[in-house]
Amino acid sequence: MSRVELLSAHNYRSDGRRPKELRDISLSLGTHGHADGSALVSHGLTNVLVTVHGPREAKSRANTLFDRAVLSVNVDIPVFSGGQGGKRGRSDKRVLEFTSAIKQTFEPIVQTQLYPRSQIDIFVQVLQQDGGLLQTSINACTLALIDAGIALTDYVCAITCALHDSTPLLDITSLEESDLPNLTAAVLPRSGKITLLTLETRIHVDRFEEMFTLAEDAGKVVHGEMLRAVTTRTERLVRAMEKGGVQDHGRTGIDRSTARRVEMDIDMDDV
Repeated sequence: MSRVELLSAHNYRSDGRRPKELRDISLSLGTHGHADGSALVSHGLTNVLVTVHGPREAKSRANTLFDRAVLSVNVDIPVFSGGQGGKRGRSDKRVLEFTSAIKQTFEPIVQTQLYPRSQIDIFVQVLQQDGGLLQTSINACTLALIDAGIALTDYVCAITCALHDSTPLLDITSLEESDLPNLTAAVLPRSGKITLLTLETRIHVDRFEEMFTLAEDAGKVVHGEMLRAVTTRTERLVRAMEKGGVQDHGRTGIDRSTARRVEMDIDMDDV
C-alpha cells in the first residue's frame, strides 16, 4: 500500500479510524496466577502480557544494592507474534534497545528505595504485533507493577503518534509505523512530565510540537482507562476478601493466593 492510501481524501485511515482516534483498548490485571503481578494489555491487535516477580531476594550478591532494589527487564518476542524478521533473541540489537527503553522508563518511577537489597523482575511477553509495541508494553508494565503492589510515583501512560504529510495520526498500526515518521511518548499524568520520548526519524520542530501535544492529551485518555481497570481489579479483590477472609478483631486473615482462588470462584458465579 502506498503512503497516500494511508489516509483517504475523506480523512479516514486504512483501518477506518479518524486521524486522532485511538484503537480499542483492553486492560486486564491479575491474569497470571503464579506471578506477584501481571497484566494483559491490547491496543488494537497488539497484545502484550507482562508479569512481575518481586520484590524478592536478588539472585546475585554482586548485583545487590544496599540502598534500593535492582530493576530487571526481560523481553521475549516470539516468531508467532507477527513481527518482521522472525524471532528476535535477547541479544538482538532492536530487542536490547527495546529492553533498555522500558528499563529507563521505569527506573525513575518505581520507588526502589523502599525495597533495599532486593530485585524486581519484569517479564514482557509479546503475543501479537500490529504497531505501537513499545506503548503497549509500557502500559502493560505499569499495570503489572500496580497489580504486584509495588510503589510508583505515578502512572506511566504511553502512546504513539505519526505524521502523514501535515496530519498527525494517533495510535498507529504496523502499516503506518513502517511508512511514517513517528514518536512514542510516556506521560506521567499527575505531574505532566515525560519519562520517555523516542523519535524514529527527524521531524520539523513545528510538527513535532503538534504531535507531542496530541500524544500528551492521548496519554491522559489512556490514564483514565487504566484507572477504571485498577478500580475494577480492586473491587474484585475486596469481594474475594469479604467472601473468603477470616475476620479477627477487625482484620482480614487472607493471603494473596487465597484471594485469587476466591476471586476465580466469584468470576464463575457471575457467569
